[in-house]
Amino acid sequence: MDYLITWVLAFFARVVGLIPFRVLYIISDGMYFFLYRIIRYRRKVVEENLRNSFPDISEKELKKLIRGSYKNLADIFVEGIKGFTMTDEQYLKRYKVKNPEILQHLRDEKKSAVFLPAHYGNWEWGTKATPSQLGFKHMVIIYKPLSNKPADLFFKKHRSQKGLIMGSIYETAKLFRKYTPDFSAFILVSDQSPPPVAKKVYWIDFLGQQTAFLRGAELFTRQYNLPVYYSEAQRIKRGYYEVSLTPIIDDPSTLPDGEITRRYAKLLEKTIRKKPEDWLWSHRRWKIKKEN
Repeated sequence: MDYLITWVLAFFARVVGLIPFRVLYIISDGMYFFLYRIIRYRRKVVEENLRNSFPDISEKELKKLIRGSYKNLADIFVEGIKGFTMTDEQYLKRYKVKNPEILQHLRDEKKSAVFLPAHYGNWEWGTKATPSQLGFKHMVIIYKPLSNKPADLFFKKHRSQKGLIMGSIYETAKLFRKYTPDFSAFILVSDQSPPPVAKKVYWIDFLGQQTAFLRGAELFTRQYNLPVYYSEAQRIKRGYYEVSLTPIIDDPSTLPDGEITRRYAKLLEKTIRKKPEDWLWSHRRWKIKKEN
């Protein structure tokens, strides 16, 4: 069954690849209506997350944000499928890093670094669009493998290119040990909720709520004393994004434990408040509650 699902996915990706962007977004509009009006995909989760994060907004504003979040979700889905057949030129035209020059000192020194993006806007295109723009020898994407192994191999093959390594979250220590000395960029999407079995997390006031954050990014950043950058991908218009890099810290050893994660959370909150609908509100972000 896994192989059948993967074959269907590959076939679907090829078909979508033939569709022009202007038609693709008509499909996205239909998908938005289906997700929002018909099946009401995770509607309670989306509404609860938004209501708790923005308790002072009116019902009218809340409904507008809910609709916007589903439109964002639909666009990201069709763009993600379209990405399987996009050319390098299309990626570079539609997904630009605004300020790569702030990394010049790292390129001069051939020094590795950590980048912390989020599930905001289109994070999928970043794996193909940013390696050549950042200029590192390797880009190591830390991700959680799919349970469907053939599908996981399909995704890894699509994203593979010279210098790009898709690394399992279960091999994070090995990947840092291997690639840190070799001028590498480590990408860790760090806004997901820790698993319920996580024994140690950072608790941070995020969007007005005590929120659990994973410790992995900070622990490995500190262990190898790597500079850290926040990565923000803003949708400029439909199908076009600009990535801004913000330094979090150049020398992690100068900060107290948890401060890197707190700075990341504050930068992400600032991003979300600018345009809330572009974050992934369908994720059960606050499923872990802090014990009093």
